[in-house]
Amino acid sequence: MAVAVTTPSSTRTTITTTSPATTSNGPPTKVESFDLDEISLDSRKRAATAASCQNPDSSITARGVVCVITLFVINLLNYMDRYTVAGVLSELQTFYEISDAMGGFLQTVFIIFYMVFAPICGFLGDRYNRKWIMVGGLSIWVTAVLCSSFVPKHLFYVFLILRGIVGIGEASYAIIAPSIIADLFTKTTRSRVLMIFYFAIPVGSGAGYIVGSSVSEAFGGDWAWGVRVTPFFGFLCIIALIFLIQEPARGEAEQLAGASNAMADKNESYWQDIKYLCSVKTYLWATLGYTSVVFVTGTLAWWAPTAIQHSFAAEKGLNNTKELSDDQKTEVNVIFGAITCLGGIVGVAGGVLTSQLWREGKFFCSKFQSQRADPLICAIGSTVAIPFFFLGMHLITTSRAASWVLIFISIVFLCLNWAINVDMLLYIILPRKRNIANSWQITISHLFGDASGPYIIGVISDWIRGSADDPKAHFDALLKSFYIPNTLLILSAVAFFCAAVTVLNDKRNFELNMGYRKKSAKVGDVAMLNGYGSGLDGNVTKC
Repeated sequence: MAVAVTTPSSTRTTITTTSPATTSNGPPTKVESFDLDEISLDSRKRAATAASCQNPDSSITARGVVCVITLFVINLLNYMDRYTVAGVLSELQTFYEISDAMGGFLQTVFIIFYMVFAPICGFLGDRYNRKWIMVGGLSIWVTAVLCSSFVPKHLFYVFLILRGIVGIGEASYAIIAPSIIADLFTKTTRSRVLMIFYFAIPVGSGAGYIVGSSVSEAFGGDWAWGVRVTPFFGFLCIIALIFLIQEPARGEAEQLAGASNAMADKNESYWQDIKYLCSVKTYLWATLGYTSVVFVTGTLAWWAPTAIQHSFAAEKGLNNTKELSDDQKTEVNVIFGAITCLGGIVGVAGGVLTSQLWREGKFFCSKFQSQRADPLICAIGSTVAIPFFFLGMHLITTSRAASWVLIFISIVFLCLNWAINVDMLLYIILPRKRNIANSWQITISHLFGDASGPYIIGVISDWIRGSADDPKAHFDALLKSFYIPNTLLILSAVAFFCAAVTVLNDKRNFELNMGYRKKSAKVGDVAMLNGYGSGLDGNVTKC
């Protein structure tokens, strides 16, 4: 390739080339020249420019605000319902006379239904009207939750099936909602909107414990009333979804931000979509790392309150945890719910804001700016959570206050990845493949994460405990079972570090396939000399 550089002034440079440029929309064309609007010799700025297309950010409109508020409330209710059952788990076990293994299996059945229907919802979400898919799914969810609260004690299998059907409704919503946000916002605005959207995970989870146990206690310890809270608000959300949400075009926000091919992407066969996902290495590594985190958070959220209740009962010398008063059980659920809620908010917000500062090289991140910030923060979160999670569970019997603090810190670091993991998926996956990508990431993370996790921990706990049935034996067995999720955090950290190695190349391929073009290049940019942004780069995976 022949390249000539002329510098008529210190502020404007012209590069002329005679090499052919292959475009995605037709035969090779000849690029005569392009202008460099500014010159900078600063290495950090050059690296940032090479990794980002410098496109204008999307603005927040009234339509976008209404959409985000509605989706947030629905997501909040989804997680409230999921952990309302965890908040009344000991009452459920007493009512249906089930073991720890079957108590964990409740969550497993829910997630099995969820992950089976997630790929189906992903396929439909990339091809049909997403709003009406969510309306149908939420209707199924509301009906199943309400019906499950009326199942008599001798029909536990019916309750189990209905909890599974709840997963169908939640899958339709959780898969599709992020792609709607992606079509309304881009770049920094999108990251912050996702942060708000994913506040629903810790807030809803914490509220689920608190609402479930508090309402149950208010109705004389009847767990069913705790479960009946969310269907009422779910019905109101269906009405809001029908009348307040407008379906955006796929790729709409990115086309407005300068991606000329954003809305030109066409649907392909399901198999071609799967092949495409397997070619994006960052997606594969992030899915592995995320799955490990979901295993940890799923088992912690499901079993930690019950383990702490066993610890309370053992400390008081009770023969059975059932003898623990409702007030004491509620106290555990309220405290755990509160630290889950607060820790999640701090973690989600901290992850997004730190990622933006690190990526843009602002404030304390000015000396080590990196476009790999998202996967690195996920990796750091998993790594730092390990000792706090371990110590938090082991100090329950010796210093409960210290234990609560350490569990809170571990939750903060575990939640760093919730929003930025999805944000990372959105800037490496093409618009018409995002629902399928999200569906398979969620399916895999649930299959090997919180679907199997609570059941595995319950089975191992029963095996370790043997025939012993006193509270101390229950607590000790669960404590030893928690070594498994602690170990998996190491795998999560390694996977996210690997994602940090591949993310820049995958993001560059995405930007070129979307039709983004750099507004400026810097003298000395390796990407510029290789033709990146001018159509000369041949190292691109075309779709």
